[in-house]
Amino acid sequence: MGRMQLVELEDLPWFPALIRDFATDYLQFAIALGKPYAPILERLLGALEKTDARRIVDLCSGGGGPWPTMVDVLPAGVSVQLTDKYPNVNALQRVEQLGIANISYAREPVDATAVPADLGGFRTLYSSFHHFAPDGASAILADAVFRREGIGIFEATQRSAPAIFTIFAAIVILLLCTPFIRPFRITRILFTYLVPIVPFIVLFDGIVSCLRTYSPAELKTLVEGVPDNETYDWEIGEQSGGRNPIPITYLIGHLRESA
Repeated sequence: MGRMQLVELEDLPWFPALIRDFATDYLQFAIALGKPYAPILERLLGALEKTDARRIVDLCSGGGGPWPTMVDVLPAGVSVQLTDKYPNVNALQRVEQLGIANISYAREPVDATAVPADLGGFRTLYSSFHHFAPDGASAILADAVFRREGIGIFEATQRSAPAIFTIFAAIVILLLCTPFIRPFRITRILFTYLVPIVPFIVLFDGIVSCLRTYSPAELKTLVEGVPDNETYDWEIGEQSGGRNPIPITYLIGHLRESA
């Protein structure tokens, strides 16, 4: 099955921020519960060591991604800056309340295709790269290379029947766990059970996410089109393991030592 450039409802500019935040809050809850990205930690830590980066700039962070539950594995002195084009205010407040010294959430919007020069550091994208059409995806890679920053892209979805099946399973988890998602909000209960907009959004956007996910071969093609890509070392593939039955697709790039 070829990649489909479909549209997720959460990506639409007019989409209600409240519903978007409820959906991303659930995804954050599910990531914290299932820890799907644990299998790629060793690869990521290896890339950080090679780049000697002292800050991670997480792009398209949504509800916070895996970092609130992974930040403790980072080497001493490495901080995490969460960013998003549509910052999740609830997530921002939740991160601040955690009081973790080396993690913060930027209040200003950050465009992953043109990261401000003052946001230097190793860039990561979790479950978000598929949102971008090939031109935008190439721009993300090109901007990292232009700024000479390392980048790690990780996707927990695939264009496969098993991956799509897990989206339906996620709806069951959503319905069971919504009362335990914090902060507790009556409106979250309303739009989950009485007017089930949140389950519909999670299901629809989840299936679309699978159909939009780049394969390793497609990631290699994107890299080949990036100016000065030969000055970088690239790792592209799939990593199995952990609780997630779907392998993590990854792309890691960093400046060659001789470049």
